[in-house]
Amino acid sequence: MVRPIRTQVVVVGGGPVGMLLAAELVRYGVDALVLEREASTSKRPKATTLHARTVQTLARRGYLPAPEPSRPSGTVSSPFHFAGIPGLRITAPAAEPEPVLKRTQADIERLFESRARAAGARVLREHRMVGIRQLPDRVAVLAEGPRGPVDYEADYVVGADGARGTVREQAGILSDTYDASVSAMMGLVRLDDPHALSAGWHRTANGWVVVGEAADGETHIRTANFTQPGADRGRPLSLEELRRETSHIMGRDIAMSSPRWLSRFSDYARLARAYRERRVLLAGDAAHLHFPIGGQGLSTGLLDSLNLAWKLAATVRGSASESLLDSYETERRPAAERVIANVRAQVSLMNPEVRLDSLRSLISGLLVDDRGGSHLAGMISAQDTVLPARSPAPSPWEGKFLQNIALTTESGPADVISLLQEGRMLLLLFGTDAAGQHEKAARRWGCSLRVVRAEPVAVVPCEALLVRPDGYIAWASDGGGLDETLAAYLAVEGDVRSAG
Repeated sequence: MVRPIRTQVVVVGGGPVGMLLAAELVRYGVDALVLEREASTSKRPKATTLHARTVQTLARRGYLPAPEPSRPSGTVSSPFHFAGIPGLRITAPAAEPEPVLKRTQADIERLFESRARAAGARVLREHRMVGIRQLPDRVAVLAEGPRGPVDYEADYVVGADGARGTVREQAGILSDTYDASVSAMMGLVRLDDPHALSAGWHRTANGWVVVGEAADGETHIRTANFTQPGADRGRPLSLEELRRETSHIMGRDIAMSSPRWLSRFSDYARLARAYRERRVLLAGDAAHLHFPIGGQGLSTGLLDSLNLAWKLAATVRGSASESLLDSYETERRPAAERVIANVRAQVSLMNPEVRLDSLRSLISGLLVDDRGGSHLAGMISAQDTVLPARSPAPSPWEGKFLQNIALTTESGPADVISLLQEGRMLLLLFGTDAAGQHEKAARRWGCSLRVVRAEPVAVVPCEALLVRPDGYIAWASDGGGLDETLAAYLAVEGDVRSAG
């Protein structure tokens, strides 16, 4: 009998979400193995947008470059849209990266895969997960590879296997669903007349056509028809169907040829009722699915990975509090629920019926208004996210994201982005008499916590801040005791437990 291959975490699905999770886990010292059914990164056109909070957190983990130190103060902004209505501007502090990053999903996946492999993750392509079985202290995983079936055992399994993945179903996790009301198509084609469709969003009385310029003279076309519910996504799409649909919506013949990557989709939405079932967790489209508008899908999935990785790693290493891993669901599921809600609202606004024109006009005015536009921009970019407090007596700052601020430390100039590169929880002490007391209290948590005495260049809210690896404030000195908060996150050094 061949013994199963042992690892600490099996990540099922090697798209951007799974590859980022694996890269993070191995950086935290956890043995991670990725099972991916595809032989290589797909070149199929998918997401191309990363929003501000995702970009900011990725910069704090070293996957994206930070702004130059000489960057001026103030804010930077990038134009965007809401339901195809222009005028929205996504704004972020100038000390942060650009608030909207345009980069293909394939490029992002390759970046994370290279980082994961370089850090020591085992990435097994052409391996399909066919079964999981939860045991009291581990998970048995059966995969099918090029040479036949392979058995694995892991402390935990994470399903990052996308919308059609099976980890969710095999773990017995139910979902809340929303039926499709829109039939949509997409594909890469060559237009017989390159000037027949200009790049951008085209709304007519018959629906929408979204046009993007691709490489080598190809055109990326997406259509949305609101007069019929979404067709079966699995049914093959022909070039003639895409041509006929595009021509119908535009009200004139649009000739096209040389089709690639033709597919159907809809506004069907799904949200898993739980993100964890014992030793199986979900991330990305495996946990939440919605209509691909507004560039929120990929960003939401990557934020899942960035939230989960350090918590799962600490749990596997035995340095986490007993409740830390459960906070993944309590923090990330509401975020996905909000995304699904705002996407459904955008789909409603996209319905081309004339009766909605006055509502679209109202929204258009809100987009350019400072307060209305800021609200929608914060929602789309996830910069309005405030996490639930975990401290017994929380500070008003707890749960908020700590923006990048310049600091002077004993080692020289630094900022929040650079200090979080290590991935540990960070205790910032701003040179007051009470700082010594906080530093003494932090010693019980040893190497799980990094303590830095600093002088801020700008005003900071409190004399001491505890910052999570993902950039959110876990504690501030105007709240309750530091000990109680650290105990909600970490196990005391010397009191570690076995994984689970």
